[in-house]
Amino acid sequence: METSTARAILDPAATFYMEALHILNETSIPFLVGGALAFSHYSKVPRETKDIDVFVKPLDCPRVLEAFARAGYQTETPFPHWLGKVRHGAHFMDVIFSSGNGIARVDDLWFEHAPKADVLGVIVRVTPVEEMIWSKAFIQERERFDGADVLHLLRETGPSLDWPRLLMRFADHWRVLLSHLILFGFVYPDKRQIVPAWVMDELLRRMTASRPNSNNDVCYGTLLSREQYLNDLERLKYRDSRQEPLGQMTAHQISIWTAAIGEPDKHK
Repeated sequence: METSTARAILDPAATFYMEALHILNETSIPFLVGGALAFSHYSKVPRETKDIDVFVKPLDCPRVLEAFARAGYQTETPFPHWLGKVRHGAHFMDVIFSSGNGIARVDDLWFEHAPKADVLGVIVRVTPVEEMIWSKAFIQERERFDGADVLHLLRETGPSLDWPRLLMRFADHWRVLLSHLILFGFVYPDKRQIVPAWVMDELLRRMTASRPNSNNDVCYGTLLSREQYLNDLERLKYRDSRQEPLGQMTAHQISIWTAAIGEPDKHK
């Protein structure tokens, strides 16, 4: 068990976040701490943070929000497909059960592989690094690109990563993982051996074996950015890879997520 190396949260907010962690512990609802605190725990890269992210299974999000509402906090579910919020004045806690693109849903494996850490003086479990890499790999917006986070996580944790589970997580989206691994070898030539040879061999084998499909009218860019591929959907008439049955989101959920583009609040 280690202590998070994230830089201290501003004092006025720290009290709320410590209280929130204690409330969560008292509910007995399984949760994991993620975000900047977990990233710093694994990467050893200090990061300023003014909020806290907790991850729960989808069915547990309403229970967490109800517990905080009973305790007098303001709660809401701005994005029903992946995110709830607990607010206290200017401070807030995100209650996350999936990802904005609908892919990285929290399941039992997140909890089975979660290590413990000291976060703000409270012993909690943090999101497994494999699931953190999986979810961050798809964040490629114009205003936010988490590729550097992925590479820092690979550099620090690569030798101990559960590579078979990581490959399982990416599944048919293995090209996204391969792209990050190629960038990793470019950024850290002295650490290329961290990525097992069998992983690169397997991913390159898949690439070599794949064939172009001119009949595939799906745009997978929407899994990487909710904004930058809207033109492809609207003008070029590609199908949205996020929408059922291709993806995990309904048309209504996508419309809510798209309408929030440009809002000042933090939406990953």
